[in-house]
Amino acid sequence: MEADSALRNRILEMVPQQAPFRFISEIRELDETHIVGIHRFRDDEYFYEGHFPGFPVTPGVILIETMAQTGVVAFGIYLQMLQKKDDKPLEDLVALFTFADAVEFNDIVHPGEEVIVHAKKAYFRGNQLKAECAMTRPDGSAVCFGFLTGRAVPREKVKS
Repeated sequence: MEADSALRNRILEMVPQQAPFRFISEIRELDETHIVGIHRFRDDEYFYEGHFPGFPVTPGVILIETMAQTGVVAFGIYLQMLQKKDDKPLEDLVALFTFADAVEFNDIVHPGEEVIVHAKKAYFRGNQLKAECAMTRPDGSAVCFGFLTGRAVPREKVKS
């Protein structure tokens, strides 16, 4: 069953990454098997100044992080909601990106470009999610893809 816009917005609010390290702006689709998220890279992102001077390109690690924030963090929060059986609030958990496998890059992303992240559940067991993620442009052209894994951990474990 497709999640309504209010639930998609609630999940987006629960994503722990914040500016300037938030790379998910909208959740367009969400159900038990997949998620679709959108992000537009601003022209003034902090990393463009040094990557690369005179030829700004979004770093590959940022593209992977963008896929992870949609494909395992936001998606993981939703799947945790679906399986929730106790009274412990979801806000006590943090969804973390833990592993990238077989990531390949087909193209680069310039400042100002919008990207779409599609993620499909490979498996979700307990608190661990593995998703097949792909990033495209609005015209459907491929940017990158790979398998990403994440898991939910108690918030107190990530506090310093």
